[in-house]
Amino acid sequence: MKQAPGEGAFGLPIDGDDTVDEARVGQRRDRLLAALTLIAGIGLALGTPFALKAGAEFFLPTTAALVIAIALVPVLEWLERHRVPSALASLTCVLLFLVAANIALAAIVIPATEFFRKLPDRIDRIQMNIAPLLDFYSSLEKYVNRTVRHLAASGPVNPAQTAAVAPPSSILELAATSAPTAIVQVFFGILVVYFFLSGWTRLRRRTITSRSSFGGAMATARVIQDVVDDTSAYLGTITIINLSLGLVIAFALWLLGMPYPLMWGGIVALFNYIPYFGPIVAAILLALGGLMTFPDIWVALLPAVIMIGAHLLEANAVTPFIVGHRLTINPIMILISLSFWGWVWGTPGALLAVPLLIIIQTIIGAAGKPDIAGFLFEHGTLTQQRRARARSRDGED
Repeated sequence: MKQAPGEGAFGLPIDGDDTVDEARVGQRRDRLLAALTLIAGIGLALGTPFALKAGAEFFLPTTAALVIAIALVPVLEWLERHRVPSALASLTCVLLFLVAANIALAAIVIPATEFFRKLPDRIDRIQMNIAPLLDFYSSLEKYVNRTVRHLAASGPVNPAQTAAVAPPSSILELAATSAPTAIVQVFFGILVVYFFLSGWTRLRRRTITSRSSFGGAMATARVIQDVVDDTSAYLGTITIINLSLGLVIAFALWLLGMPYPLMWGGIVALFNYIPYFGPIVAAILLALGGLMTFPDIWVALLPAVIMIGAHLLEANAVTPFIVGHRLTINPIMILISLSFWGWVWGTPGALLAVPLLIIIQTIIGAAGKPDIAGFLFEHGTLTQQRRARARSRDGED
């Protein structure tokens, strides 16, 4: 292999040869570092989802706690501006969140337990309402069975093997096996929220002042403020919209005579945090509840129709008008985020999908593309560093 003048093995310069351009050496080093960074980045990107999925017992409560803590930062800062100590302000934020969460859970879980306890007694009414659909399904099933038997006549078909799974023998057994883990995760998440908020002011000040340049400090401060503002604005605005939607649905169901209207309004508000898929699930649950309650199928489907109409009005008129263009997100990115976090963490991941998308987009947008590494480490490439040092030396000469 023929080597260029002044070059040794692997294109490195020969010691003592002053004819090699220093910029070429720097560019080759940069290419090598870029290749290694790209390989490491690809490996990290491929392995991270599986690590998050396998370590969900740790990563899920931690991530949820951080998102909640970021959303509570404006309340913390308001309390600190009114001379409330950081520890007391953090404890107040945590208590306010716990009170709100427990009120919401009590409004949904307690009536839902009583309502669905009556499900076995309402099966006859549901079957009577959907009798036409059951007749159609029965006819279709008979046709499919005849077709399958006709196709199976040509050869034996081995029956599928099923594995028996023993269900819990009692509610106490179920609680004993699942409750401790959930309690530990909730307690861990509460501690993360508290300690994050109590150290937020010091952490932000240390992060900004640790930058070696004024421009880097300003960029860091802007990123932190944008993440807090966008996340808290989105969660706060969407929470108000969802609560209003839930109250409207509850009032309409109360006029319709459906039992537990506040429970159904809370279910609608909760599932509305999940874009696209959440309202569909809420409408299906409302249809099931209507079939359990009303004897006429057309009246039974009215709760789902009311919910769909109210959601369409909220999604296409109210939310765009209130949220505006600042927090507008590409629908494709929302679907990708929902699919990814839903696959990793299930329903809790779907609830966190949009806030996490906002945080990631804000950081990338504020950091600048494509030099994210340059933003993080306050340096550009090696060649740029050497050129900057050379220009400074020339200026001194």
